[in-house]
Amino acid sequence: MRSYDATGQPGHKKRVTINDLALHLNLTKGTVSKALNDYADIAEPTRLRVRKAAKAMGYRPLGQAQAIRTGRSRSIGLVLQINAHDGYRPFLSEFLAGVSEGASREDWTMTVATATSDDDTLRRMEKLAEERKADGFILPRSKMNDPRVRHLKVHKIPFVIFGRTLNPDGCAWYDIQSESAMCEAVQALVDRGHQRIAFVPGNPGYTYTSLRLEGYRLGLRKAGLQQDPRLIGTHAVSRAEGAATVSRLLEKDPTISAVLCSVDEAALGAYDAARAAGRIVGKEFSVVAYDGIPEGTLIDPPLATFRVDNRRAGRRLAELLIRRIRGGAVEDLRELDRATFLERASMGPGPYASDQFRQGRKT
Repeated sequence: MRSYDATGQPGHKKRVTINDLALHLNLTKGTVSKALNDYADIAEPTRLRVRKAAKAMGYRPLGQAQAIRTGRSRSIGLVLQINAHDGYRPFLSEFLAGVSEGASREDWTMTVATATSDDDTLRRMEKLAEERKADGFILPRSKMNDPRVRHLKVHKIPFVIFGRTLNPDGCAWYDIQSESAMCEAVQALVDRGHQRIAFVPGNPGYTYTSLRLEGYRLGLRKAGLQQDPRLIGTHAVSRAEGAATVSRLLEKDPTISAVLCSVDEAALGAYDAARAAGRIVGKEFSVVAYDGIPEGTLIDPPLATFRVDNRRAGRRLAELLIRRIRGGAVEDLRELDRATFLERASMGPGPYASDQFRQGRKT
């Protein structure tokens, strides 16, 4: 890429500086610096004018010097706790791609680290912030009482949560309304003639587990069905746990005709339990879940589930975090989105399905 001299004319090897930009634009050096670093007191037309000129002239800031001058590294931090139940596997690649995309749009970078425990996560976040390797953090897999949130609040480090938490004070977030998805799933099953619908919760302590259970209960209330605690199984987030939980539910109550699982991995186990009990998934027994993992399309019959656009989630979280780092109010940085229902063959008619519905299934 060619460099430019102080008049904006093509040059050879001289590095373009802020002084060069200021002279070319007839602005002060301070105004140019603030515009490049997105200070709130710079008018948007000026900011865009400076950025356009910087791009045209080939200006590239020296990262270390810029970090010292502004106190920002222009980097988003993400610490993944690898001792989590699935190592974030269902959504990690698309999620990280989205975060990277959102950061790149603002000429920011992403710093990713791993941790092996809650305490290790806190230490790594603090270290990244102290060493100016991250200006703030995205917190995936939120908990109702999240130690990461408390820690970052105390140390006044910006963050945004992928999820929600019990105490919203000082919290920005992007989340999917999985409680609405569970309510919708119950209603869809009731419409197909199911009344004994079991529920398999996810990991205890996590916000999504509480919200999805809340959505299941709301769906039952809307359908006028009794809330029977015997229909709620033990926590399951793996195929083996899902099989064990659903097996116990069916042993206690053979009248169960459908099961709603908090995560797809547990739903795969529900298939195993149903077959062991002599039930045919999609015909005598229905399974619905949440996550949209690829394995759901490969199992027979394909799993009815709710899919989350994890790439979009990562991108929006990056954009919200950058706005938070720049001083945006948390109350303006809270977004809720919806999952997409993938209606597949694992959701069939229940014992009370209407003749019209059954005939519709055959045609």
